[in-house]
Amino acid sequence: MTVREIGSLRHLSLGMVALLGLGLTTAPFASAAPPAPAPKIAQGNNWDVRPVAGGYQLTLRLGAPAPMRAALPLLAVDGEPLGVARQSPDQRTLTLVTTDPGVLKAKNVQLVWSGDVGKDGKQAESQGLAAAGPNDAYWLKPRLGPLLKDDPAKAGKFKVETSEYNLGDQAVFLPGLKEKSEVVGKVYTPVGAKGKRPFVLFLHGRHQYCYGDATTPQDKPWPCAKGEKPVPSYRGYDGAAQALASNGYQVVSISSNAVNAYDGDVYDAGAQARAELILHHLELWKKWSTTGGAPFGTKYVGKVDLQNVGLMGHSRGGEGVARAAIVNADRGGQFGIRAVLPLAPVDFARSTVPGVAMSVILPTCDGDVSDLQGQKFYDDTRHSVTGDAATRSTVTVLGANHNFFNTEWTPGQSEAPSNDDWGGDEKASPCGAKYAGRLKAKEQQAVGTAYLSGFFRLHLGHEKQFLPLFDGSDARAASAGRAVVRVVSQAPLASRRDVNRFDQALPKGALTGKASAATCSGVKLQSTLAAAPACVVTDGSGDSPHWDAAWFAARTPTMVATRLSWRDKTGVLRLSLPAAQRDVRKFAALSFRAAPDPAGAPKTDLSVRVVDGRGKAVSVPVSKVSDALTRLPGPKENGLPKTLLRTVRIPLSLLKGVNLKDVRSVELRTDKVAKGTVYLSDLSFASAGLGVSAPATKLPKVSASDVKVKEGDKGTQTVDFYVRLNRASTRPVKVYAETSGDLGTTVGDVVRTVVFKPGQVKQKISVPVKSNTRDSYDVHFNLTLSVPSEALLDKSFGHGDVIDDDPTPTLTVGNLTTVEKNGEVGFPLKLSAPSDQYVSLHGLLKDGTAVLTQDYASTYDWEPGMRDIEGSVQPGETTGELTVKIVDDKVKEPTETFTAVMTEGSGTDLKLPITLTGTITDND
Repeated sequence: MTVREIGSLRHLSLGMVALLGLGLTTAPFASAAPPAPAPKIAQGNNWDVRPVAGGYQLTLRLGAPAPMRAALPLLAVDGEPLGVARQSPDQRTLTLVTTDPGVLKAKNVQLVWSGDVGKDGKQAESQGLAAAGPNDAYWLKPRLGPLLKDDPAKAGKFKVETSEYNLGDQAVFLPGLKEKSEVVGKVYTPVGAKGKRPFVLFLHGRHQYCYGDATTPQDKPWPCAKGEKPVPSYRGYDGAAQALASNGYQVVSISSNAVNAYDGDVYDAGAQARAELILHHLELWKKWSTTGGAPFGTKYVGKVDLQNVGLMGHSRGGEGVARAAIVNADRGGQFGIRAVLPLAPVDFARSTVPGVAMSVILPTCDGDVSDLQGQKFYDDTRHSVTGDAATRSTVTVLGANHNFFNTEWTPGQSEAPSNDDWGGDEKASPCGAKYAGRLKAKEQQAVGTAYLSGFFRLHLGHEKQFLPLFDGSDARAASAGRAVVRVVSQAPLASRRDVNRFDQALPKGALTGKASAATCSGVKLQSTLAAAPACVVTDGSGDSPHWDAAWFAARTPTMVATRLSWRDKTGVLRLSLPAAQRDVRKFAALSFRAAPDPAGAPKTDLSVRVVDGRGKAVSVPVSKVSDALTRLPGPKENGLPKTLLRTVRIPLSLLKGVNLKDVRSVELRTDKVAKGTVYLSDLSFASAGLGVSAPATKLPKVSASDVKVKEGDKGTQTVDFYVRLNRASTRPVKVYAETSGDLGTTVGDVVRTVVFKPGQVKQKISVPVKSNTRDSYDVHFNLTLSVPSEALLDKSFGHGDVIDDDPTPTLTVGNLTTVEKNGEVGFPLKLSAPSDQYVSLHGLLKDGTAVLTQDYASTYDWEPGMRDIEGSVQPGETTGELTVKIVDDKVKEPTETFTAVMTEGSGTDLKLPITLTGTITDND
């Protein structure tokens, strides 16, 4: 799920831009609609287009509620996605605003999903195609690391008691949602465990929140209507919860159905609300573990250690737990959140999570968050804060989908209806349900249990025997079965020495032979021109997780890597070590991240040569220690294969004869393959370690202000946002800022890299606003902050409101007198002055002596007996009509009348209802 900015294109996924190349804007979570609809100017059986400020509003009405997914909904016109749609509370109506006039010629409008576009026109429901990738056979029998002696999923010595608490469906108000949420949780308690136990909280993601047939319809989506039941998503992680609790950890899994019900129209897709819900549950557990209280009495007093907390969030819950860790630190670190595990997460806003141990699980057959955008949590955080002592990793699970980590999202196991989010069943597809490399549901759940349990036991319980699961050494848990897992790890600072991050130009003279190297970032679309060096050429289908842009931070630069290319076997990239860094005896391995160019050979190779001060050298082929340079499985379609940088780890024990006290250089040599291209990142000497993990309370906090301004009458004025630090920093602080939302033609497009020099605490970002003297709509937009360096994001969305300050023109409506032969005629509309709004009226026709269909008819008569009448005055005009058809019946008859009762209006202060009279004079 990705959004790109190419030139003036705003808020589009790569797939949208690649397919369209259109200049348009969308308003996914902003801009209030006018009080009554403008007239339809294009329509189909279940969709229509209406004029609105700044363009056209496209609306699609579904016969059944849209599926609940972590991905964002898009509307596609004639097979081509236009942009992000806003969802109605009942999930049956989707709307977006676009400036593209092509919608007026639409023949078909469909719902599609971000991350699925670019997949040969096929969506997640039909992704299982029969094609095979060139490396599929290898990945069915790949190299495997050693098995751990201890299995993190093995049941421990404690019996597990389960219970639930339910404080009501509307028990807490969440400011980030502006709605009330349920407070519901399932508790897993180690019976007989002494003292305060480490505390782990699970949060599920975006899924259907109610199921069943409603017997009493209601306006609001939550709580569930009569006849419906809440979907118990919070009960879906029993395996991991039981494993942890049986080994002495207190676990609670909480419900967030209310957030799922309302987050389709929230500025940040619900991340802040989910964080607030998590912190509210922690507040409750603080009470229950100190003074006690209903419903547990004193059962947990003295039993829970809220200074040793781990959070797991699945899907949109992954962004929720990341945000909770930051909000907790912003508020002074009341809770000791020390470990965060986003599972198949979204990352819409590019937040960093410094200070705490983090592992991101990435399933390669994710059919929902199919661009694996959670990779950016790792990429953006790893060097964001100087001196960050925590460790972090990514865990890529081949053959795993999005849903099956949760049993309540798994067919055959769930209480409510569920599905395989990838879809398809062709045996040859890398992700089809019957493909040999695809994990069955219980196999995938076993992987989830092993890595969730292992991660929290490692970082909360300091059970170091599980460190090899997360240090990039490819160790395996027996309970994970046949699953193929690849781990990338950033060792903690205390046990790591960075040699070269490969995010800047190489030192002069570092490259010799027939080879070239350059830094790169982002992607180049196949149908567009790139403004800066891009790492890959893509169709926008989500195959480049490092470099695809994010929905709410579309212009923020993505991770920089070095792209190394060679034309023969003479190329050498030599990195010399300064004198103070030549003694590497305390480290266990030399490691870096690498991946083959997706446009090149499916498999390539390099040699890594380490040279000491005496000239003694040992060369190790990458292929001997890693399959990082073997392309991941899948054909070039459906967002596959993923281009992911993976670990090349060379144990220093392989460097026999090299003086590790005096290592002078590390060389990457192109002596194995005559031609190739690879991506490189993060070369370092390192040893595995736990690091130090705690809330990053000592970092300054950066926030964006809210602004509200009147539009004005002349020229262009500016709206001044202020980006502030809560205190001065001794190091430079950097954050990216950009305008987002429905900017229309009123608000200027602004992108800034904001740098605070030591001592600075405030910077101004001026956004141009075009003034005018015409009545128009208010404009609501955001200033989004992302990827901070040396700081935490506090208030990362600044909200801007441009308030129209021009008087509403007076609308005059006249009666109609016409002759029978005139056909389509209109009641006259006249404005006292031009308006930028679409001034419209809507009402119903009523018979007098003239009878519907015999003497007159609605112009909206695609269904028999329709009595609707509507009309408008277009922006910039002063006249319009309410149209009606007059029937010429060739029968002599007296003058007849009918009425039009106008009950709804937009862009006008005309007092309604008003009754108009139509008079028909016979001409026979």
